[in-house]
Amino acid sequence: MPQPTVRYPVALGDHATAVEAHVDSFLTSEIERWERVDEALVPPLESLRALVAAGGKRLRPAFCLAGFVGAGGDPGDPVALDASAALELLHTFALLHDDVMDGSERRRGLPAVHRQFSDHHTEQRGRGEARRFGEGIAILVGDLAYVYSDQFAGRCIRQVGSVLAAIWDELRVELCIGQSLDLLGTAARRRDLATATRIATYKSGKYTVERPMHFGAALADSGGALADALSAIGLPLGEAFQLRDDVLGVFGDEDATGKPVGDDLREGKPTALLAFTDAAATSTARRALLERVGASDLTATEVAALQELVIETGARERVETTIANLTQRAHEAIAAAPLVDTARVWLDELADYVAWRDR
Repeated sequence: MPQPTVRYPVALGDHATAVEAHVDSFLTSEIERWERVDEALVPPLESLRALVAAGGKRLRPAFCLAGFVGAGGDPGDPVALDASAALELLHTFALLHDDVMDGSERRRGLPAVHRQFSDHHTEQRGRGEARRFGEGIAILVGDLAYVYSDQFAGRCIRQVGSVLAAIWDELRVELCIGQSLDLLGTAARRRDLATATRIATYKSGKYTVERPMHFGAALADSGGALADALSAIGLPLGEAFQLRDDVLGVFGDEDATGKPVGDDLREGKPTALLAFTDAAATSTARRALLERVGASDLTATEVAALQELVIETGARERVETTIANLTQRAHEAIAAAPLVDTARVWLDELADYVAWRDR
């Protein structure tokens, strides 16, 4: 299927750089603050700063700024920078905890934080179990990211009030509900499309696209007049985002994604890609291969065989078609929304980037 040219809006790239600098400056001051209490606190805080600095697409800040400007906000307003920093740190919290839950080895091309500290514990012959120590530190670093995100969000909420606070609360609840659905579905070996779609909506789609736009728009217009129009954009585009993530989780280039190829297969994630494959794989040999999904010792040869199975059953093509249809719906909703033209251009470019990116 032909794909459009992927372009991350230049203006939003500049915003991403500003958000990175804003967060980095804040975390640097926190490191200096807590170093004076105990130097042992520096490595955990440094790991948080390094994870933020290591990359990421900064999509939540981008959608937040698009919502803010779309509702008439000034893109240079410092409050938009605080809102974006809140969303980026909340995302970092989610990544840290997600890596512990999934037992992931790498994130953004670096060893996962829990892995860094478990390895350090082993090297230093620390007391207790290295794995528990590493995971404990990573959870606490994630908790710090969560509290810091609340601090940035609080600055915004104090300016706007209850409408913004309600969006922030709902965003965080939905994120945790989505992660719960993911863990429950994985443990139960669920492979139905309804479960996969539900997880895609709550774990990723809403908190990546829809709610950041709501947050930004409410920041500019406390009445929340654009909420329905932004949901019409954000819900299909958020689903397309997660479907692309599913494809990259099976077929992505490790150098681009920063995570090992086939991680989703080893974790047994309930994805639409797997649901389509499961429904079409009827032979005994194919069923036996699918039974290996979720095995932590899945070999590179088995990953390659499963990749081939996903293609042979037509599952990948079905997902690509679904992504294209969802993205078209989002473009139509962007055209119909009562947005400032600058934001409309950004959202059209972001829609294609989200749907067709390679990382």
